[in-house]
Amino acid sequence: MSQKTIKIAGWILTIILVLLFTMSAFMKITQNDTALAQAASMGIDASTYRFIGIIEIISLVLFVIPRTGVLGTMLLIAYLGGAIATHLQHQQPISMAVSIQTILWITAFLRFPELKQRILGNKN
Repeated sequence: MSQKTIKIAGWILTIILVLLFTMSAFMKITQNDTALAQAASMGIDASTYRFIGIIEIISLVLFVIPRTGVLGTMLLIAYLGGAIATHLQHQQPISMAVSIQTILWITAFLRFPELKQRILGNKN
């Protein structure tokens, strides 16, 4: 693939992730009934859930800005790791969180070649 194609693919995946994380954070911050019911089933109170949404938005903003993108990537990966662990703890499906985390890793490798080189040891 050409560098231009890689860059475009990276930004298309970034937009998809922005939409997903924004919707998720919006539901937490606005205290959506469905989101609150899900949080309550895991023992998370409303104020904590709102705080999690704020952390999600801050991490997302850092991810989108190219200069802080690697930091944002790591924060979002950690966030999803916590979500996966929480779902496992409560015997809930993890396929959605794992899928989003996979897309996040692919996006990070496309957008940040230095990250790919550090993790995979590739020179490309």
